[in-house]
Amino acid sequence: MASLTALFTGLQGLNVHSRRLDVIGNNIANVNTTAFKSSRMMFENAFSRDIKIGSAPDDTTGGTNPLQIGLGVQIAGVQRDFRTGALDATGDPRDLAIDGRGFFIVQRGSQTLYTRAGSFRQDLNDNLVTPTGETLMGYGVDDDFNIDSGALEPINLPLGKIRLAEATENATVAGNLNTDGDVPSRGSLVHLLATASAGLIALPGSSPAPGAGNRVVAGTLLTDLRDLSITTADEPLFEPQQTLLLSGAQKGLSSVPERSLDITASTTVQDFMDFLNAALGLHSTGSANPDGDTAGLSLDPETGIISIVGNTGTINDLEIEAADLRLLDADGALVRLPFVPDKQASADGESVRTTIVVYDSLGSPVSLDVSMALEAKTSSGTTWRYYLEANDSIGDELALGTGTIQFDTFGRLLTEDPVVVSLDRTGTGAATPLTFDLAFTGSMGRTTALADQPSEIVGVYRDGLPAGTLESFAVADDGEILGAFDNGATRTLGRVVIAGVANDEGMVDAGGNAWMIGPNSGPPVTLTPGEVGSGTLVSGALELSNVDLGQEFINLITTSTGYSASSRVIRTTDELMQQLLVLGR
Repeated sequence: MASLTALFTGLQGLNVHSRRLDVIGNNIANVNTTAFKSSRMMFENAFSRDIKIGSAPDDTTGGTNPLQIGLGVQIAGVQRDFRTGALDATGDPRDLAIDGRGFFIVQRGSQTLYTRAGSFRQDLNDNLVTPTGETLMGYGVDDDFNIDSGALEPINLPLGKIRLAEATENATVAGNLNTDGDVPSRGSLVHLLATASAGLIALPGSSPAPGAGNRVVAGTLLTDLRDLSITTADEPLFEPQQTLLLSGAQKGLSSVPERSLDITASTTVQDFMDFLNAALGLHSTGSANPDGDTAGLSLDPETGIISIVGNTGTINDLEIEAADLRLLDADGALVRLPFVPDKQASADGESVRTTIVVYDSLGSPVSLDVSMALEAKTSSGTTWRYYLEANDSIGDELALGTGTIQFDTFGRLLTEDPVVVSLDRTGTGAATPLTFDLAFTGSMGRTTALADQPSEIVGVYRDGLPAGTLESFAVADDGEILGAFDNGATRTLGRVVIAGVANDEGMVDAGGNAWMIGPNSGPPVTLTPGEVGSGTLVSGALELSNVDLGQEFINLITTSTGYSASSRVIRTTDELMQQLLVLGR
């Protein structure tokens, strides 16, 4: 009697072979796709129908084997072949190939993707991008052309755009300030305590004595402060030759530059407050905030609590954690976290910040933060306060200056005189101070104050030039990008890095020669090309597809044979069923 099972077994054979044909077709179609990785489909038998399970031998008879009839075939999986394809020399240094394991890291909007196809070209902003626009990511360099192995950033190669050194003399910031924003009511308020519930306290016998009812005064030496974490003895909180490091604090959306205070036998609480005031860039505006507090640091002698009051505007909001103020010994090892910050209020008010880069006489770039905060609205217009801060300035002082500019009732700038900015460049070899005019209006753009959200300002003009003109570049096998300037200098411009995962075959194909991290790939690790577990870079070459056409054509034949044979099972079963039906007529 004809078997319905055979029909469905044949159907399974048709399905899996047609899927295998899809895989083979995809491999053949991508035979010329850059860095394409071929796939193969693996089959496995479906479960079997047990007629007899079999039996073991006994005293009188031998054993019998199982009697099972298979119920077809199914797909076991599709395996990706991540072996490196052949390398094709192109001669263009922007073409990169990875000889070995690893992936280039590219950015598509906010999404991080990974690719083996290194056919990069420069875009309008001189960033290296893929043919579909994803930006190649890597390490940048600091002001001295040293590789900054921190956060990844776009690989930028501004060929022909870097010229002889010239100090900045004029800069212009332009944009629109949203007058519909909120007028500020307060600045940040952060309390510094010695514990979660208690302020600082002086040791017995400290000089000068705090006086009746006081725990500590501004003149108290840091070495005369008591360590409240030790309850059995009066131990000092600070000792000479230690260093207090400020690192990791946030001001608005920016990180406060790292600063340190060397503690000596004569360092007082007032010295510490002066240090923190300068390091946090708290601007003295000459008047109190709308809530009555004045920007800066103050000490309550009765409670021993140090209050930090920030400037108004959300862009000046302070975020200080306990780990941001670290006490280090003479060797730089962590001693303790001496303060417990307790944030009482956040800064409010419409505000915006932008960063412009200026150059000193040696062509070194210097970052200048320009912040604008709404101060007042009146019947004659609006008043905005500017805050100038230089993260790259020499010394402990972050704040460079503050002042106000006026706009009329039509949003036009009334204060057109430029602000004179002075940056200390002592110890850099450049002329010091670096002085230039910062204007809020000019031929390249004007600053307005109109009801348009959000507030936006940007540096639209800046003269001054860095040193040399970049003519060409080369990428070493460890990813280091070396730029050649027309003045004969060679500088490191960045480094192309490689992402490595524990299981390459666990990556998820995102299309467009790109991959995503998969559940079975493991997390990505950023590696320098040539490190253990990663390949090396080859500049001026592209990786070819690793599809083996001969193997694919053989697979095509066997797949066709399997498909035909499965269809023959169906046809034969159908003929048997027709014969069975004839018997019933």
